[in-house]
Amino acid sequence: MTDLTPSARPAEPVVVTARHSGLKLGDWLRSNTAAVQTHLHQTGAVLCRGFAVGTAEDFAEVVAVDADDLLDYVYGGTPRTRELDKVYTSTEYPADQTIAQHNELSYASAWPAKLWFCCLVPAGHGGQTPLADSRRVLERISAQSRERFERHGVMYTREFGLGVGLAWQQAFETTDRDAVERFCAGNGIRAEWGPNDTLRTTQVCQAVAEHPVTGERVWFNQAHMFHPSTLPRSVRESLLSSDIGLSRDVCYGDGTPIGDAEMDEVRRAYEAETRSFDWVAGDVLIVDNMLVAHGRRPYGGSRRVLVAMSGMTSEN
Repeated sequence: MTDLTPSARPAEPVVVTARHSGLKLGDWLRSNTAAVQTHLHQTGAVLCRGFAVGTAEDFAEVVAVDADDLLDYVYGGTPRTRELDKVYTSTEYPADQTIAQHNELSYASAWPAKLWFCCLVPAGHGGQTPLADSRRVLERISAQSRERFERHGVMYTREFGLGVGLAWQQAFETTDRDAVERFCAGNGIRAEWGPNDTLRTTQVCQAVAEHPVTGERVWFNQAHMFHPSTLPRSVRESLLSSDIGLSRDVCYGDGTPIGDAEMDEVRRAYEAETRSFDWVAGDVLIVDNMLVAHGRRPYGGSRRVLVAMSGMTSEN
């Protein structure tokens, strides 16, 4: 048996609590698939607490409920390590850094429908995975900004092999150039090889998307994370004046620059809708990747959170 507690505010997860130790979360999910999906489509996140999840192998057994839909992290934008098949570490950024709210792979033409997070070791302090309702974020963007983003879309540029950011071998999880070119051709990405094994990719994607089940429109892009304004001004100016340049950049889909003010508006919208909870060892958080954005708070001490993704989807 379990107790299920509805969320009090948007982006706060529905909490499922095991009533006795030793209860297998995978078994419970298989028996309650419809209820979990209903709550995901309403609030965007379900937090499962108190189940028998203590190792990466336990987590792999949980996400096996979506075994046929589990995904590799191809074309990823952040460093992480594959722990087990289809199970990765969370983003391996320094502990003192904040990871801004975002929907996973929303800078691509296809993305995971569902995210799975598992906390094996909570941070000594901080380290939360805050959530933000993407529907409400969209509502906070001014009509003028929404119209421009929707009309033009967002153009992302990524540079690999410059010594800043990921190498293309990491991002595409292969050392085969032909495999990279096939992936790019199949996903509407322009790929240009440069000297010294460098690669530039360019892609125009959606700024706003429609959820395939609920039909709701959501703010769904990572312009605010690719934009140079995310960097400290001194770092930004140094990179722009160097031979290295920016490892990633963004503009409107027609090539028009996006101003700092527009990005500040987006960040304010995320900030206003962000909610947090504290991790407990053994927690498993299931997130609808389109309805809810996620991030990471800075932390102290050790922290070990694993991630899996399932259900590739797109607007096409």
